[in-house]
Amino acid sequence: MNLKRTKILVDCDGVLMNWEYAFNCWMEQRGFKIKDDSTAYNMGERYGLFTVKIKDLVRDFNSSAAMGFLPPLRDAMHYVRKLHEQHGYVFHMITSLSLDEHAQRLRRMNTEKLFGETAFSGFTFLDTGADKNEALYKYKNSGMIWIEDKVENALVGESLGLDCLLIEHGHNMDFSKSGHPQRENITIVKNWKEIHEYLCG
Repeated sequence: MNLKRTKILVDCDGVLMNWEYAFNCWMEQRGFKIKDDSTAYNMGERYGLFTVKIKDLVRDFNSSAAMGFLPPLRDAMHYVRKLHEQHGYVFHMITSLSLDEHAQRLRRMNTEKLFGETAFSGFTFLDTGADKNEALYKYKNSGMIWIEDKVENALVGESLGLDCLLIEHGHNMDFSKSGHPQRENITIVKNWKEIHEYLCG
């Protein structure tokens, strides 16, 4: 197997870790309530808050000690370990977390705790909410696997010639069922079991 098939580019929140659950718990502790059981990706819409306010809250959360304790998403822990330990895959995380060095260190620690100390060969940390165009551009036309949950970032990867997998969530259901012209080039997966099947057959 060549490098482009054994090294996997992967987002973190909503792909490896359940950021949404942890953020909702953090918000509830601060007295904020979800608006009408909203599943919107935009947290401002979900909580009925102005953009500036919710951006500040997300930045505070992403720079907090919570980054050392996020739970894994669905079956991610089992299958990431299996792909690494049994099939030789390694992962490079590209995450719009924070520029805070302590938060980055906590994310690394949490990643190693959940997925093992050798599964990740590298980390690219971007500012909170930053797009991933530049980070992905260096892998242009490599054909490498790119796993995301945010449609916009999956489309960027697809346009750069990556093999894109989109983890299905309530916030991207419309795209996963739509006739978007780039939809046919992006594989929709429900969990890491399906990713394992896609990679290993």
